[in-house]
Amino acid sequence: MNDAVQPLLEVRNLSKNFGAVQALSDFSMVVHPGEVVALAGDNGAGKTTLIKTISGVFRPSSGEIRIKGEPVSFTTPQEARDKGIETIYQDLALADNLSIGANIFLGREPMRRALGFLPVLDRRTMAEAARETMAVLDFHVSRLDAPVSNFSGGQRQAVAIGRAVYWNAQILIMDEPTAALGVPEQRKVISLIRQLKAQGRGVIFISHNLQDIFAVSDRIIVLRRGVTAGERRISETTHDEVVKLMVGG
Repeated sequence: MNDAVQPLLEVRNLSKNFGAVQALSDFSMVVHPGEVVALAGDNGAGKTTLIKTISGVFRPSSGEIRIKGEPVSFTTPQEARDKGIETIYQDLALADNLSIGANIFLGREPMRRALGFLPVLDRRTMAEAARETMAVLDFHVSRLDAPVSNFSGGQRQAVAIGRAVYWNAQILIMDEPTAALGVPEQRKVISLIRQLKAQGRGVIFISHNLQDIFAVSDRIIVLRRGVTAGERRISETTHDEVVKLMVGG
């Protein structure tokens, strides 16, 4: 990755404490366009605190976040979204009873005027957005209007990614996206992440699954007790080395 390319995201010396507990200490990272950076570490390593701080859930105690070189400060997740950061949590936050299109617009539904004055949901716009977005991800489901509860885990993951893409996320934070999936579905998600990479987006990939990390990431940052235990290029490390960094061996 060419370091002369301006990073999409820079995190500089970020710290977060909750009272006397230091959850994250002096953490720095960069994510370039078209790059997947994996975050690994045991539970309690600080991964969740980090992603919640980047995505506007928590305010950092100290340090700086920059997007495309500009310092940013978020007080809400919506402010982070407005700057192109979308977080896809493990539970996906989809409305099961709604279609792909309705999920893409959840909370931001497009309206049109019926009979010139009655505000009604613009279902055509929603359906069109669903079709376009799924096409961008090279993702095909037989019925775009079906409720997402009908879909498999990998398909639901695609809907959550599709929503982020539709709202033009430049940086996607994916929290354990393959955790609850079978192997074929895991492969589908890995191929979706490759699509995002090819589109020049940046992905922060949190996973316990080293195989998935090695399959799709460019770099890996290992956190241990809130500090960086090590950072490696995937092409220059091994599973064993990563595990040693995680456990402090």
